[in-house]
Amino acid sequence: MSATDRNLSAAHAEVKAEITRTDTKTALLLAFVGAILAGAWTIARDVPLTAPAIVTGGAGLALLVGAAGLLLRSVRPNLGGQHGFPLWATLTAHEIGAAVASDLAADIAGLSRIAVAKFTCLRRAVDLTMTGGALLIAAALLTAGGAA
Repeated sequence: MSATDRNLSAAHAEVKAEITRTDTKTALLLAFVGAILAGAWTIARDVPLTAPAIVTGGAGLALLVGAAGLLLRSVRPNLGGQHGFPLWATLTAHEIGAAVASDLAADIAGLSRIAVAKFTCLRRAVDLTMTGGALLIAAALLTAGGAA
């Protein structure tokens, strides 16, 4: 195996590991957002809320729902067939070997684009989650303080 082949294999493994890492972070954040939504809904049902708390909390919940949507989009399977499993499902065993041997650089590029898209969605979801959480905290303070 040449140095170029080893470098391509290492780059391929690195990109795949980054996708896995991003998917793991996404799953954890999705569970966290779901727990926050469930907890906020449970509390909001049982506590008398002021109008400012309703508006602020509603905006926070909307941002959290948006974050959940971004997270789900991030882990949505890509069945376009350009590379990976969908492409391999259309090839014979011999064609798969040839495609992997000759197109490792193209696969790295395709997987890198997927990784960047996933990372971008995750980053936006984290931003929305932080903003939504801050609004929920503000709504809780408005409720606790009795602001009218």
